[in-house]
Amino acid sequence: MLSTPTQLLRLSQGQLNLLEACPRKFQHTYLEQLNSPTNPQHEERQTLGSRFHLLMQQREMGLPIDSFLQADAQLQSWMLGFTDAASEILTHIPDNQTFRESEHYRTLQIQDYLLTVVYDLLIADNQQAQILDWKTYPKPPHKRKLESNWQTRLYMYVLAETSAYLPENISMTYWFVQSEGKPENIKFNYNSTQHKKTAKRLNQLLSQLTHWLEDYRNNVQFPQVAEGSKTCDYCNFAQRCDRTQVTEEAVKDSLPNLDSIQEVSL
Repeated sequence: MLSTPTQLLRLSQGQLNLLEACPRKFQHTYLEQLNSPTNPQHEERQTLGSRFHLLMQQREMGLPIDSFLQADAQLQSWMLGFTDAASEILTHIPDNQTFRESEHYRTLQIQDYLLTVVYDLLIADNQQAQILDWKTYPKPPHKRKLESNWQTRLYMYVLAETSAYLPENISMTYWFVQSEGKPENIKFNYNSTQHKKTAKRLNQLLSQLTHWLEDYRNNVQFPQVAEGSKTCDYCNFAQRCDRTQVTEEAVKDSLPNLDSIQEVSL
């Protein structure tokens, strides 16, 4: 994963989240490519979530989806609920004024890094641009936690930097399609103040990464979080980092966070 003078290092929102949360875990996961044991329940949720994303992509492309729905009662239930809750998104008349694309891919270079984003659905017209993201786990996180997540920050930042839209004309909406009761959504409206704040934090974090990579080439490990940090409580690398107070049961029962669910691998 180490970059060279002629090759930019690609970073996704999930990698930024991990880098900010624990640089040492970033080292183990992305530089050393150490894999954590797979939780069967987590893997099953990921598979079902991936199928829903594929279903939404095929629908947006105008491809038939009946066979998907007939073969999977769970997907059929989610789609029916989502159709009732967000008919304005799914029912649209094609026109020359609106751009719509699923799995829309964009990149932005900052320093020696290529930031990459993939929007589940991007809808843009002459006035505004909307980023939509599908989530398939049951309980939405607190809005404040989601707002600080790098997916929210990076997705809107990159769109503002790579388009003619002002930050105030950009929004991002998460749809939780299997939320208890009926699908729910959490929407964020962007602005110039947030844009400047994100730019500052991005440059700080990437400058730190450059420094840590230089040290790593000289056999210096990435920094660890403070001793006793809750970050270590459910980390599969706790023993490797000599944080042995973490129990095996805690690691086994750990649940995936927002970044580990249904994001396109980059």
